[in-house]
Amino acid sequence: MLLAIDVGNTKVAIGVFEGDRLRATWRVATDTDNLADEYAVLLLGLLAQERINLADIKAAILCSVVPSLVPIFEELCQKYFKIAPLVVGAGIKTGVRICMDNPREVGADRVVNAMAAHRMYGGPLIVIDLGTATTFDVVSKDGDYLGGAIAPGVGIAAEALYKNTAKLPQVELVRPRHAIGKNTVSAMQSGIVFGYVGLVEGIVARIKQELGGSAKVIATGGLAELIARETKVIEKIAPDLTLVGLKLVYEINQANPAQPAADSEKKHAQGQEDCAGGNR
Repeated sequence: MLLAIDVGNTKVAIGVFEGDRLRATWRVATDTDNLADEYAVLLLGLLAQERINLADIKAAILCSVVPSLVPIFEELCQKYFKIAPLVVGAGIKTGVRICMDNPREVGADRVVNAMAAHRMYGGPLIVIDLGTATTFDVVSKDGDYLGGAIAPGVGIAAEALYKNTAKLPQVELVRPRHAIGKNTVSAMQSGIVFGYVGLVEGIVARIKQELGGSAKVIATGGLAELIARETKVIEKIAPDLTLVGLKLVYEINQANPAQPAADSEKKHAQGQEDCAGGNR
């Protein structure tokens, strides 16, 4: 079995693959103060509920946007599963050519999402991750990562209203019944939820215009369901996209061990030259 861990700013997504089947998934809160043993208590309890034995976990792969938690989860894997996880980062093969000014700036989770979405749905496509941040990742027909957009997440926007105003309350992120709110709570819900629907539709329209053609639109992340229900531009919801991508990255690197960092950087530079002439 393969243990896949995606450490986000707000939540940690964990999945166990048995062959090609995603046998179990969990989401736990990200806490930068937690030690390896504390995360282990959570994980071991979750595995026990699904009757998965520790000895059956033969490999692990880790993707993190929180650098301080990488050694914590590495320690967890080594101490409790006796394995060293593959950490997605520089020098790790993903099969994705990154057409950015600085490929190292692109979060590992975004590259993994792009690769998984292209493998599952083909291209060109736009991958929207509605999590702590709202990110738009653009993938070409051939699977190249072309760039994207980053906006504050829905939850961050709602929290900002609550924390930076004297009278506005904290509200639940649910679908408002009407666009015209009849009280403060419903008015805030309308502005936040429908506002982000407008943001998604507007950015998708601009990206498609720049691409010069159609593109599939895939959504993932904790708030994908909420936003996708209110717009027709999102065609598919893939809640486990990053976990599936991690499995694919693990398989690529097992079949073809990672190149040295210098070779990887050279490949990135070549990718930038190839992409300079425009989208393919």
